[in-house]
This record gives sequence, structure tokens and C-alpha cells, in this order.
Amino acid sequence: MLKAIKGIGAEFANILVNEGLFRQFDNRRQIAAYAGLAPSPWRSDSIDREQGVSKAGNPRLRTMMIQLAWLWLRHQPGSALTRWFYERISHSGGRGKKVAIVALARKLLVALWKYATSGVVIEGAVMGKA
Repeated sequence: MLKAIKGIGAEFANILVNEGLFRQFDNRRQIAAYAGLAPSPWRSDSIDREQGVSKAGNPRLRTMMIQLAWLWLRHQPGSALTRWFYERISHSGGRGKKVAIVALARKLLVALWKYATSGVVIEGAVMGKA
């Protein structure tokens, strides 16, 4: 089913299924935390900051999702996720691509999880040959 999306090959689909999507997750935060792509907030009294991603998760899945996010930008230029990425980096003048690609990887993982479990197609995604 994942190989039907343009830009996702057999190897990426196998890693996604074997490293993460075979498990049962209740919500998007659980799958992002499993992959090590969930944000780590830090709160102390009136100070509230983000420390980036926790990296306490599956390193193979996290690395593969970041690679897949870069490929997603190339193979799915008309998708909502790609438009969101370019909109986000345009506000910072092109800086922060590394931070934005991790955020895109998290959003993409959640979208692929929804597609694999309930059949929700990613908005604007082009389907390729399966």
C-alpha cells in the first residue's frame, strides 16, 4: 500500500512497516515519540521552551524518515506537506532547513501512519506505480 505513493520504494516501505507501523499506536504523538521525532518541552516556573526532538526512540526509523522527507520534497512538489515546508522556511529567509525537515519528517510519518492504518490519503500526494 505504501509503495503506491510516488517516491516511496520497496526498501523505504519495508523499513516503515518493520520498524514502526507494525505496532499499534493510539495517536500521532505516540508514533512520533516511538520514532524519536517528538518535541521535548522544558518548563520551569514561568519559562516555557522547546529543546528540539527527544531522540529517545527508534534511530533507524528516525534516520529513514528524515531521508524520506528530503525525497518527499523532490517527488511530491504539489503536496500540502511540501507547501507547508517551503512556507515555513520562507519566513526564516531559508535558514532553519534542518529544523524544518525534522518537523516535516514527523508530519510525514503521521500522515503515512494514517494512510497505512485507515486509508486517509495525504493531501496532494501523487500516486505512482505500485
